[in-house]
Amino acid sequence: MTARSTLFASPRFLPRVMWADAASCAGTGALQVAFTDTLARLTGLPAALLLGTGVFLLAYAAAAAFMASRATPPRTLIGVVMLGNLGWAVACAALLAGGLFPVTVLGVAWVLAQAVCVLVLAELQWSGLRASRPMARMALA
Repeated sequence: MTARSTLFASPRFLPRVMWADAASCAGTGALQVAFTDTLARLTGLPAALLLGTGVFLLAYAAAAAFMASRATPPRTLIGVVMLGNLGWAVACAALLAGGLFPVTVLGVAWVLAQAVCVLVLAELQWSGLRASRPMARMALA
């Protein structure tokens, strides 16, 4: 087993990734809720979109923190979260490619930062789920 696969298979790996997911969503959500109008003006994104996704991110952060706090991370839910993170990245790309809003350079950076963040988190979640699977099978034997 390589050092990389050992890292991903660690029982602390998935909870740490979920804590990172929760923290990034809490931070982004809090900024979008607290500074909706300012962000809308600076990014060119609609205030309703920023507020709605901000509220969603705060609720999601609470769910991710709950998953992270479990002694045994809920693998199925983390798999759903991983797919949701991929979906968020696709939605970010669609938002920018669609041209529906007069997104500023700062807006492009805001949306791309979210897309990159969730792609990294999805990869880490996938790697942790994949590496920890053999350990789960050995525990059942």
